[in-house]
Amino acid sequence: MKDTMTYKSYIGSVHYSDEDRVFYGQVEYIRSLISYEGTDVDALRRAFEEAVDDYLDLCKTEGKKPEQPFSGTFNVRTGSDLHRRAALLAKERGTTLNRVVSEALRRYLQHEDHALSGTQDKRCGR
Repeated sequence: MKDTMTYKSYIGSVHYSDEDRVFYGQVEYIRSLISYEGTDVDALRRAFEEAVDDYLDLCKTEGKKPEQPFSGTFNVRTGSDLHRRAALLAKERGTTLNRVVSEALRRYLQHEDHALSGTQDKRCGR
């Protein structure tokens, strides 16, 4: 079960307010605040897609580049020892620190995906 939806590479959250009896959410992983709501799942989906389309149209009209959810760049605070070890490994292998970190992250996420799919299989009685 996911509490997000995707449209044109934008990710929207999905929440429900029992008090207001409405589904609502916002576009995640960008600075601009883009929110939407609907009284049922189909209405929420339409509102999300309309909100993204409106945002993209506004950016085009104003001549601004739309924010993208993930730029491919982020800062990581590792501590000096881990930073040093990774930099030395990169130098030893004749590659870059970025490549070492990217490969380590890819392997970690691959392992997590595999572990998660095994957990889901057990929950489904497989």
